[in-house]
Amino acid sequence: MKISICCVGKIKEAYLKAAIEEYSKRLSRYCKLELVEVADEKTNERSTETEDAIIKDKEGERLLKRIDEGAYVIALAIDGESLSSEDLANRLDKLGVSGESHIVFVIGGSIGLSEEVLRRADMKLSFSKMTFPHQLMRVILLEQIYRSYRIINGEPYHK
Repeated sequence: MKISICCVGKIKEAYLKAAIEEYSKRLSRYCKLELVEVADEKTNERSTETEDAIIKDKEGERLLKRIDEGAYVIALAIDGESLSSEDLANRLDKLGVSGESHIVFVIGGSIGLSEEVLRRADMKLSFSKMTFPHQLMRVILLEQIYRSYRIINGEPYHK
């Protein structure tokens, strides 16, 4: 199976880059992993809802251009479905068994995902009602995908 993580912005912090590299290496025995970064837009803390929508639309267009037409898309969204690690593992396993060969996880920028990206998603997934930095979310997502493959393969994992 091919898993893509399509996200807005670049990682600058060395500790996050190191964690991403580590989980990418661990995942290489389970799937073909692709990390796709698209440029982010400058945001202003005092921007209006209209300005935020324009920014999300620009970032969303970039994301959508990088998503294969036949891919199964899971958008990370605060209002998405909340799953346990076991439930995520079961979902990924069922997708693979049902013939999905490419799953794309989408992480938005600092103000979230555009409506167009959310409409394209086959599923919306929430990790929490809390807000996390989008750069850190990549590490959290990679860890959960890795944990999912460990669960699917009956291998030990930390509970």
